[in-house]
Amino acid sequence: MAGPRTPPSDRHGLNVFAAVIGAGAAGLSVAYATARLGLPTVLIERGAMGGECLNTGCIPSKTLLAATRRGQTWQQAQAHIKAAIAAIAPMDSESRYTALGATVLRGTARFTAPTTLDVDGYKITAKRIIIAIGSRPKIPDFCAGLPHLTNETIWDLPNLPKHLVILGGGPMAFEMADAFSTLGAKVTVAAGETPLAREDPELTAPLIAALRVRGVEVLPLRATGAEPGTLFLQDGRKISGDHILVAAGRTADVSTLNLAAAGIESDANGIKTDLSLRALGHKNVFAVGDCANPQGIGPQRFTHIAGSHAGIFLRQAVFRLPAKLPRTLPVRVTYTAPELAQIGCTLAEAGEKSRALTWHFSENDRAIAEGDTTGLIKLVIDKNARLIGAGIVGPGAGEMISLYALAIAERKKLAAIASLTLPYPTRGEAGKRAAGAFYAAKLFAPGPSRVARILARLP
Repeated sequence: MAGPRTPPSDRHGLNVFAAVIGAGAAGLSVAYATARLGLPTVLIERGAMGGECLNTGCIPSKTLLAATRRGQTWQQAQAHIKAAIAAIAPMDSESRYTALGATVLRGTARFTAPTTLDVDGYKITAKRIIIAIGSRPKIPDFCAGLPHLTNETIWDLPNLPKHLVILGGGPMAFEMADAFSTLGAKVTVAAGETPLAREDPELTAPLIAALRVRGVEVLPLRATGAEPGTLFLQDGRKISGDHILVAAGRTADVSTLNLAAAGIESDANGIKTDLSLRALGHKNVFAVGDCANPQGIGPQRFTHIAGSHAGIFLRQAVFRLPAKLPRTLPVRVTYTAPELAQIGCTLAEAGEKSRALTWHFSENDRAIAEGDTTGLIKLVIDKNARLIGAGIVGPGAGEMISLYALAIAERKKLAAIASLTLPYPTRGEAGKRAAGAFYAAKLFAPGPSRVARILARLP
């Protein structure tokens, strides 16, 4: 809920450098930087400070997963979630941003002109307007008007469901399936025809298999209709439970912004922008975070991408330096057990003459020692042996993927991975072993072997 309004010093209006609409991850990052740089900044939020990530997204979901793995009950997990949000909330609070020098307005912003906003009666004129309104759950038409849960409402359930039916096949759907099955609920996932469709099938298979072993029913079927507590599937089956959790993606809700007054284009995927995140045709309006729909890339709805967007805005609009979104697919993690992490291209997305190199954790000494050899690492290289993609499924995948994110960002060749000296025994060695095997095949080929024998004869 919105808190009390912080009135501006001039009740007739504000004239600022940056007007940031939305106090989620992207908006807070922009406002923090502009305020710290001493630029007049207004931050506008109609809901809870911190946005979806803090209040109903990343933090609650990852806290829940951690709580279930410690054996907590649903009620204990709920208390843990509230405590985690409360501990982080001061970093995203109105008082912190006011102390940084920003003016915080609690209300609904709407455009009245290309560089002018109205916030419940306050007029704001800004040199730069940054739209950072985030996204909301996408609800299929056949669920509209029926009782259902989303990531915004599931945290308040008074009791653990006996049977939770999940509609969706993305990370949120599988993370909640993991958590609620661990808590003791029966879980059925209507995951669509290709569960975790954006990810490499060779990497999703161990994840789905592990959940099925733990009792989660994963149905690679599309839902075609619903009634209270029941989904109808494309093969004619019905699945019924205490609750239906809709985790079918997200959409940007721009309906309150009056974008027409600024001539800003949008669609179901958000505000249309160029690769520098400027709204198409508007040099002074930017969209960042979940609501941005960059041409040729599309929305990339991750909190870490929101921070990257803020950096692009600052370089472009504050320091007048060229900055554009990279076309490399972003790093992403599904925090199930086992975790699934990917960066860059899958082999199916890579160009001709690309190839994949794999190393299974069943051949990794640390995994063997720990008694959990689930999963593998998969590296994708182009025809020049440059790393263009990496995927990991297994314990700690989200931590291990950072090395490959850096290597791809720096356009490193596979040799850079193969030549690393890594601590033993670690799971991170698996990627080095995959890279090393690629070069070993060349090293021990007949040609190098003949050269070695000749050189061995020398004194």
